[in-house]
Amino acid sequence: MTHPNPSTALATTVVDELIRCGVHRFVVCPGSRSTALALAVASDPRADCWVAIDERSAGFMALGMGKVSGVAAAVIVTSGTAVANLHPAVVEADLSASPLLVLSANRPFELLDVGANQTIDQTTLFGSALRWQTVVPAPEDRVGSNPVWRSLTARAVAEANGIGREPGPVQVDLAFREPLVPASHDGRVGADPFVSSTEGRWGDGPWTRVETELPGYPVMGLPEDLDVMAGMVVVGEARYGPAAAMFAQYQGWPLVAEPLSGVRHGSGVDLGHGKHPSITTSHHLLGHPGFSEAYTPDVVIRFGRSGLSRTLEPFCAAAGQQVVVDPFGWSDPGRGAHRLLRAVPISRHLDPPAPSDWLNGWLAIDRSIRRVIDGVLDRLDVPTEPRTARDAARAVPDCGRMVVASSMPVRDLHYFMEPLRMTVIGNRGASGIDGFVSTALGVAAVPGPVPVALAGDLSMLHDSNGFLTGPAGDCVFVVVNNDGGGIFSFLPPASQSDHFERLFGTPHGRSFERLAGLHGLGHRLIESAADLIPAIEESREAGGIHLLEVQTDRAVNVEVHEGISAGVTRALDTLVGSR
Repeated sequence: MTHPNPSTALATTVVDELIRCGVHRFVVCPGSRSTALALAVASDPRADCWVAIDERSAGFMALGMGKVSGVAAAVIVTSGTAVANLHPAVVEADLSASPLLVLSANRPFELLDVGANQTIDQTTLFGSALRWQTVVPAPEDRVGSNPVWRSLTARAVAEANGIGREPGPVQVDLAFREPLVPASHDGRVGADPFVSSTEGRWGDGPWTRVETELPGYPVMGLPEDLDVMAGMVVVGEARYGPAAAMFAQYQGWPLVAEPLSGVRHGSGVDLGHGKHPSITTSHHLLGHPGFSEAYTPDVVIRFGRSGLSRTLEPFCAAAGQQVVVDPFGWSDPGRGAHRLLRAVPISRHLDPPAPSDWLNGWLAIDRSIRRVIDGVLDRLDVPTEPRTARDAARAVPDCGRMVVASSMPVRDLHYFMEPLRMTVIGNRGASGIDGFVSTALGVAAVPGPVPVALAGDLSMLHDSNGFLTGPAGDCVFVVVNNDGGGIFSFLPPASQSDHFERLFGTPHGRSFERLAGLHGLGHRLIESAADLIPAIEESREAGGIHLLEVQTDRAVNVEVHEGISAGVTRALDTLVGSR
């Protein structure tokens, strides 16, 4: 196949190889130096293409696609600060082990470091956050170019999806010389055609087929001295969720599962290999002195990272042993781990044991405290942040999808969410509030149930540019609008009354109805707590993108949390006593 010029040849070959390797989703940002890549994607009927104006939003949209599908999506940007705007998404992809492909267009070497317009050092921007990086020089018509380009592309996909280690971000920096289009406006190409072969493998297969499971975690047998009766399992990440749930089930131990683990199903849900003992009120239980005294385990086994609740670390520290399971990293922020297992442990038991007094005690108290929490929430018909989180999760259908923002929304989900079987996605690698809208739209772009996206007002405003992306799919956004940063009311800055509102509360006074109107979204103000679930269901059935606004007061929210805690404490005092 002959190409009109080298830039077109390189771009067309790289895009073809990406698709052969399973990358079909591309988020393209407008720009000149990336023209050849953008045209190659738009011209290929096998590619799904979205166009985003804001590069930061584009990076998070591609990240959301990778998080929910497990396969990297590619984001294409021009040179200069366009590449730098991808840094937040790259950091999140690194820390959350999520696949992401960055295709950054660059100037040829003769334009580097000589003051050429829109030219920066693009190869050191992301530092150690990348799983792999390659630089492709400006193309020339050479016989050996095709295998080099295709091999590099195949490796980039394999590295992003996880080969020998966790998935993560990969950057392919491609230099292009003009002309960047197949033909100039007057019909002349302006460069010699590229005549060397750029054919891929026969049968539309990848240039290099990688034979590996994605991801493949090493496993090991459970060490003899950890097979004790009074154990507890903790998991906070989706990549370890199934392994942790199965391990807890076959050990007969309680499972403390954060929402993003994907296995917070409760004790009555069958995962296909029996029912597993998930505890959904752990935040409230672990901080109670009487419960801690009665139910301190001999060993806590923590799969990967966790930490949505401040009550978890002190409880784990009191255990006889604290063991961290992390085949690739070092997940021990409290520095209390006695052992680090570099492989996923497998229980020696062939069948789940009969429920013990140890496990039955956990499950009975969990059910009792769940009734207390739900009773308090159901008595309040005015919208509250805890009930909004619980009910937004309730509205997600079985095996559905939910996207949750960092800060208070993900914590409220952890504190108050019922046992439900669904996929929960959030940017908890770096726990930033940036990129939420775009991540949710990236999830919505991948075929599946319509996602419900729960966020605070600052997260929504921070990434409102995400709505500038072309239609991605149906999505229902639930925004808690307390006119500022609600989480700071629970943190030490709340005591700084002289400067709290200006520096931390940060009231914005913006209208979400007007924001929805600007972007052509459906908008509805939820005035009664009981109206949220029907509104979510109606929005899902109507199709499109909807923004459901729940207005709350930050001071009242603190009082609601305190009231729930008081009710739980009274119940636990009765159930297990207090010191």
